Amino acid sequence: QVQLVESGGGLAQAGGSLRLSCAASGLTFKNYAMGWFRQVPGKEREFVSAVTRFGSGTYYKDSVKGRFTISRDNAENTVYLQMNSLKPEDTAVYYCAARFGIPPNTANTDYWGQGTQVTVSS
Repeated sequence: QVQLVESGGGLAQAGGSLRLSCAASGLTFKNYAMGWFRQVPGKEREFVSAVTRFGSGTYYKDSVKGRFTISRDNAENTVYLQMNSLKPEDTAVYYCAARFGIPPNTANTDYWGQGTQVTVSS
């Protein structure tokens, strides 16, 4: 019943922007910290960003700090990832994640989205 559905992925040029959305259903959204992870072929899934339950705490992988912004709208049961100044190395499948109470990590996540492809060309 729990569903995390990403949207907003696609193609972008280096230096461009994309805004990912993840709409959650089947859970009490405000009880879950949310996050974004990404994975490229042949590599492990890696943490990108996370946000606490009410949006007051945010966390970022060092390489995306200053470029990506995570936010959430609990009234809409949606978490966002605004990605600016995109680089080819940002190319990956991006996954939305939910964890009850505290931010998700690769080993401790309650729910995953299906993933959405982000491709950044040079």
